[in-house]
Amino acid sequence: MLLATLMALGAALLHAGWNFAVKRNVDSGLALWGQFFIAMLLATGALGLWWIIDGLPRFAWQYTLLSGVTHLPYSLLLVRAYNTGDFSMSYPVARGGGAVGAALLGVLLLNDDLSWLTATGIVTAACGFFLLSRGSLRQMRFALATAAIIGVYTAIDATGVRNSTDPAAYALSIFVVTGIGLTAWTLATRRREMFAALHLQWRPFGFAAIGTLGSYCLTLLAMRLAPVGYVAVLRESSVLIAAFVGWKLLGETDHRRRIGGAAVVLVGLVTLVAGG
Repeated sequence: MLLATLMALGAALLHAGWNFAVKRNVDSGLALWGQFFIAMLLATGALGLWWIIDGLPRFAWQYTLLSGVTHLPYSLLLVRAYNTGDFSMSYPVARGGGAVGAALLGVLLLNDDLSWLTATGIVTAACGFFLLSRGSLRQMRFALATAAIIGVYTAIDATGVRNSTDPAAYALSIFVVTGIGLTAWTLATRRREMFAALHLQWRPFGFAAIGTLGSYCLTLLAMRLAPVGYVAVLRESSVLIAAFVGWKLLGETDHRRRIGGAAVVLVGLVTLVAGG
């Protein structure tokens, strides 16, 4: 469980980093496409090298396809959420709601067994996530929709990684499918802008791609060692980073609420780890 905890916390740090990069970019839509495009190239190269060295990797490809399908609306909704709301509001709602949804689906569909203490930690942390957020329903509607998609694809990926002989290959395959889908969408809607953006911003896109690859691989590997709800909620400690970044680096106001919400999240995470 300790290894799963460390993996989830490392994933949290990387995840908050690449989301901040997307939010800060002048064009969040192209930034998200750029990072997934480069992540796709890196993942394809890694899988190809794997095939050459150790044979064809074995993973649950049917879950890869399902996950790739859900990642397209996730990406589009995430951009809308960041364009209509503050980072310190949209990120906690999307990630916190997604974690709670993943935990519930893990219990209902994957037969995850959560102790009462762990369940209490999940509920407490979820309350903290929403305390970190505040805004009108109009501002939050895209973040809430993103949360629903996150819950679904997290449950899909937990099933896929548990049914894969090579879990790292499964994680890489998701980026291949997601990159293809998002590239096809961007080609259809913003063909003239996408490659110019890639030429000008390939460095930040590349750093974000490494962050998202690292974060997702760590999360899926952790899900092999611990219940979905445990990993999903623990990774969402990234909302603490998002609250600080939104306040200090993006100039978003109401830091007292953020500190209060962060304190509740910390209590929930401590309870979560204790129950694990």
